[in-house]
Amino acid sequence: MSAFLTLAYLFFLGSLLGWVLELVFRKFFSKANPEHRWINPGFCAGPYVPLYGCGLCILYLLAALGSETGWEASAAGRALLFVGMAISMTAIEYLAGVALLKLAKVRLWDYSMMWGNLDGLICPLFSFYWAALGAVYYFLVHPHILDALAWLARNLAFSFVIGYFFGVFTIDLAYSFRLVARLKAFAEEERVVVRYESLKAHLHAARERARRSQRFFFPLMTARPLTEHLREAHEALERVRELPTDPD
Repeated sequence: MSAFLTLAYLFFLGSLLGWVLELVFRKFFSKANPEHRWINPGFCAGPYVPLYGCGLCILYLLAALGSETGWEASAAGRALLFVGMAISMTAIEYLAGVALLKLAKVRLWDYSMMWGNLDGLICPLFSFYWAALGAVYYFLVHPHILDALAWLARNLAFSFVIGYFFGVFTIDLAYSFRLVARLKAFAEEERVVVRYESLKAHLHAARERARRSQRFFFPLMTARPLTEHLREAHEALERVRELPTDPD
């Protein structure tokens, strides 16, 4: 099986599994979602997070490198491998965050309140989580990934599903980048940074007040002009920041 098809398959799996992971995390563990709503993660409309797709490809390549070089034979070698995974995933997270923040004026996540953060995009705590996730991948997921790749090599007809996924994914990216362009125009006009998750939460609450059905996919589609919701969400966020903090 070609390396291209292998990486395409891994990107497909990683994007879907990462979406599920983010969905569960935001529902039960995220402090940014105190009401524990089901929130479609990421900036795409569909059930996938490209960052995790790229991450799974990197984790697979690093695990394969560790196997070929013999690093996995010792505890120190495996620890070095997990550190490399954490650094790689942190770098991917930072580059993706910087690209959206600098080019589109959109912030998908915010670690500004975390110790040791860099531009609010990465922080030591989440780098540790990436290392732990790398260990989980290596011990629990990687063997099954190898089995899945072996299965794919015997059932190449499944590559049609992968091709279909990338077709839908490409259309979704075109839609999402068009939406991001609108957010960028607003951000440049108002000289602000659009906080994507806050905007989705605002739209969710607005639909609840209007007693309308909630949109899980395409969460930014709205009957009112999107700029009105952007302005309201930004003003609400600024009011929260201006509230006095409790010294106790």
